[in-house]
Amino acid sequence: MRSRIAIGAVAGLAAIGLALSGCSSSGSSGGATSGDLDGKGKTLDVMIAANGLYPTEQQQWFKDVSAQFQKQTGATVKFETFASANDELTKIQTSVLSGQGPDIYDLGTTFTPTAYSTGAFVKLTDADWDKVGGRDRFVPATLGISGPDEKNEVGIPFLSRPFVLAYNKELLAAAGIDKPADTWDGLTDQAKKLTTGDVHGMAVAYADSFDPWKFVWAMSMQQGNPLIDAKTKKATIDDDSVKKAYETYFGWLSDDKVVDPAAIGWKNPQAVAAFASGKAAFLPMVSSSSQVSLDKSAVAGKYGYAVMPTIPPGATKLPSDGKAAASIISGDNMVVAKYSKNQDLAFALVKMLTSTENQVKYTKTFGDLPTNAEAAKQIEQDNELIAPILDAGKKSFGTPFSGAWGDTQLALVNVVVQSIPALSSGSVSSSDLEAKLKTAQATAQGALNKAK
Repeated sequence: MRSRIAIGAVAGLAAIGLALSGCSSSGSSGGATSGDLDGKGKTLDVMIAANGLYPTEQQQWFKDVSAQFQKQTGATVKFETFASANDELTKIQTSVLSGQGPDIYDLGTTFTPTAYSTGAFVKLTDADWDKVGGRDRFVPATLGISGPDEKNEVGIPFLSRPFVLAYNKELLAAAGIDKPADTWDGLTDQAKKLTTGDVHGMAVAYADSFDPWKFVWAMSMQQGNPLIDAKTKKATIDDDSVKKAYETYFGWLSDDKVVDPAAIGWKNPQAVAAFASGKAAFLPMVSSSSQVSLDKSAVAGKYGYAVMPTIPPGATKLPSDGKAAASIISGDNMVVAKYSKNQDLAFALVKMLTSTENQVKYTKTFGDLPTNAEAAKQIEQDNELIAPILDAGKKSFGTPFSGAWGDTQLALVNVVVQSIPALSSGSVSSSDLEAKLKTAQATAQGALNKAK
């Protein structure tokens, strides 16, 4: 349920990565299949995010993957996890500088542009795509942020994670509400009507490291502002559309009072838990991975998913220059390090993990959607709740493919982090918000100026 953020000296990483790019392809040896590979005595190192919702299940998955791959190739798989963007970027920095480290990185889609800019990961050729089963194995939409264009891709889609709105059918029906609104203002009005006693209209994780910026990005895109333009190298975080987005997001807690005051300290799992206990009518910015938890909770059989509002705050229809962004193109991409001495084994592991069988099993365990097209068809047929999530996937937009996006994303989150004290005391003033947006604008513009 996360989408990782990059921080640090991206431009410096890019220069170092490009310097290493000419000396690290020795591990590739043609189009061998996993059955032809002799990996006996070898170990593949995979870096992946720790799963905060299902830690026990993830540890078992690690063991199962290694056992399956060892049976196929003789090689074992060692998984390393990171809990934050800081951990992830530090590992990449160390790997790029030393020319050694994990063979495979499992990256959030929004971090892929930053990784691409380092030049430290294999740029996929037709032969490389063949090693993982072919490019046409994947759902087309999941390839939307594998690289800046089809000829320059580093990311192989592993998981799809469109964001949607979960809603409590019983609470809405009791309040005479037929379905969630398709405008943010309408959703806020519904949330006010649904807030009563200890039940609140929305569950929002204000202290989460990944969720806040997605709300701001969506509302800004819907107003026609993509936040940064990689071509013109112009950042627009100081635009009125961004301020309006933050005011709406903060206002749910401070002005509209449709969110539990405790939410100011919530991470995403706590927001999910509040909804799962029946204490919130809406849970915005949630992915299909929540289904595993919700189906075992007090709201099992009583909830549904819907596409999040695509009409921006203050509007009753999409502006002429707006984009009906229902979600970011979200999920995980796997990239293979250029310094890896076991590239063919790495591609064989990715092929195994993106097979129909393994993708269906992963979805049933963790809830994230498959990127394998055949697996996606199977999951869709077996799951009546999935239709709105697939619809959101079709209505998703990619974040800007720029090495500057990581710093920009962090700057957006920092606005929320730095506003928590004021929000805890009542509200964030207009002047305070403008000052923080000015700082975020400078950060984003600086990153754009350095990006290649």
